[in-house]
Amino acid sequence: MKGAPRMPQDDADAPRFARRVGILVTGIVAVSFWIVTLLGALAVVTRFVRTIVVPRAKRTEPVRVRDVDLARGEIEFDADGDSRTPGRYSFWFDDDEGHARVGDITGGGAVTVTRRIIGVDFGDLRGVSRGRLGSWFHLAPGEFGHPYSDVTIETERGPAPAWLIPAAEPTDRWVVMVHGWGGRRPECLRAVETFHRAGYTCLIVSYRNDGEAPDSADGRYGLGDTEWRDVESALLFAGEHGAGGVVLAGWSMGGAISLQTVLRSGHAASVTGIVLDSPAVDWHDILAFQGTLNRLPEPITRTVVRTLGNGWGRTISGLATPIDFARLDVLGQADRLRVPIHILHSRDDGFVPHNGSARLAALRPDIVSYDEWGVARHARLWNYDSDRWDRSVSGWLTGLEG
Repeated sequence: MKGAPRMPQDDADAPRFARRVGILVTGIVAVSFWIVTLLGALAVVTRFVRTIVVPRAKRTEPVRVRDVDLARGEIEFDADGDSRTPGRYSFWFDDDEGHARVGDITGGGAVTVTRRIIGVDFGDLRGVSRGRLGSWFHLAPGEFGHPYSDVTIETERGPAPAWLIPAAEPTDRWVVMVHGWGGRRPECLRAVETFHRAGYTCLIVSYRNDGEAPDSADGRYGLGDTEWRDVESALLFAGEHGAGGVVLAGWSMGGAISLQTVLRSGHAASVTGIVLDSPAVDWHDILAFQGTLNRLPEPITRTVVRTLGNGWGRTISGLATPIDFARLDVLGQADRLRVPIHILHSRDDGFVPHNGSARLAALRPDIVSYDEWGVARHARLWNYDSDRWDRSVSGWLTGLEG
């Protein structure tokens, strides 16, 4: 066979034959190593890409429950960043078949944390071993005692459900609330009382691929590159129902969606201001942070961004259209922003770094007010200190109205 080592004809040929075999084996091993390495890298890139754009079918339960004492109204968790953070939170358990609300820390130390059980909405806490602490606190608009209605917003993908909570007095001031990545409308309910007291009608919207609104054709998140069209539809709905001016309020990716709306919508003139809680401002920074958090080499993270942003990556991502990171670059377009913006972000966010928010505030101090927190984690600022959150946003709204 051409190219294969020739069998030795006598003892003198044996060393030469052994060297040729050794070179061939070394080459095969080297090629095999690089093939395995490349396949491994491709698997990592694929998993990271799909984690970013594929909506989660099931949530994990990372928090271990040590003990539940219903008589004392207390629950004991393993200590971690979430369970140690003061405030009021949702606690989901039994694969989201159970929901409780927990409050003040009443005991514990380096290993465990004990918290007060505020109430159990559904499910049975007895015997629960794991769950997750979440930023939601309210589950439905009826909890506030204000009149509300279930409405439908017509989007390009079809009818999307929304909650409409009218202001106590007739007004043309509206707020459109936009939840974050992996969330749903109840995430926004924490802000209802603040805006309602300020005299705003609240419209809490859903958007494509969030499990409530119609999915996109590809069933993938666009990181704001596509979802803003659904918020544009909400602006049209608000205008048709009496809104004279609209404040956008967005959490996490909902912040990115809100910013894309004012930068790209033909109806952005109706927006009078934006409130952003833990917003995704700089996706390059966010993805680099997530790569570091997951101990991925920098070249892998760069490949993830290129995969999401190029046509050849669609086989991996499943995106119908690549994500346009240039259009998502709010910092590069900061000079195009025209309305007042109020940002709340915590330095210990742990999911979306506060750096993008700080840089946007530095680039546009004329329109951006920045309330930086120290200990509140991602999109849980209200949960950590609802009074401070209310003062911060209410004060900004008062200035906006003036």
